[in-house]
Amino acid sequence: MGSLRDIKSRITSTKKTSQITKAMEMVSAAKLNRAERNAKSFVPYMEKMQEVVSSIANGSKDVSHPMMKSRPIKKTGYLVITTDRGLAGAYDSNVLRHVYKTIQERHKSNDEYAIIALGKVGREFFVKRGANVVLDIVSLPDHPSFTELKDIVSKTVGLFIDGTFDELYLHYNHFVSAIQHVVTEKKLLPLTDISSSKKLTSYEFEPSATEILEVLLPQYAESLIFGALLDSKASEHASRMTAMKSATDNAMERIDTLTLSYNRARQAAITQEISEIVAGAAALE
Repeated sequence: MGSLRDIKSRITSTKKTSQITKAMEMVSAAKLNRAERNAKSFVPYMEKMQEVVSSIANGSKDVSHPMMKSRPIKKTGYLVITTDRGLAGAYDSNVLRHVYKTIQERHKSNDEYAIIALGKVGREFFVKRGANVVLDIVSLPDHPSFTELKDIVSKTVGLFIDGTFDELYLHYNHFVSAIQHVVTEKKLLPLTDISSSKKLTSYEFEPSATEILEVLLPQYAESLIFGALLDSKASEHASRMTAMKSATDNAMERIDTLTLSYNRARQAAITQEISEIVAGAAALE
């Protein structure tokens, strides 16, 4: 057991730490509310986009596009969404572990795949392991807009179209609830499995379905990436809120333990002083 001064100092420092983690928890909770709204508000757009693309792709047999055609797989692209900073629990480690394991199972050399990293943690992870990071973006805002990401998502789609890689997978944390998010792998390109729309809306296309598809398919792929990023951001803020709450709870438990130790040490010191006074009085008699 340390001295009273040491224990008191540890109690003070732990209280200050708990105040910081509590404040970070509240900030993350506020960011989570907005991020969740952003992710949900993007869903109607994605549903309508999928409905129109599905109507063209599945309604016209003579319609074709390079983004919808499978080709021999010589190189695979992996778009990985992580954070720019830590303090988010197992958020980054879960998705990076899943991606790295998948790569090791599918590929025998680094030449068979390329990485597109959204987030500093993911970029540093793959750079340290000698992976080919062809694109990266860091310092993403907590609530990104499509304009801020349009350049990199357009380049990502362009890498598939020009044949840099022959398929593209998207890896991110899918937001389920504030306490649950699931590592998700989604095949982004080629768009060979566009699900049929359940709605019975009939469309007439001018000038032609093929020309509309030329414009719409890249936008559709870009929207899938942006939607996944919004979903991932909600998961990030939820993970950070949960991690900070856990840190605050642990700090409070530590304060209780240190306070008990402090009281015991103080009582022992008082008892010792009383014993010394009594012993001194007895010696004078």
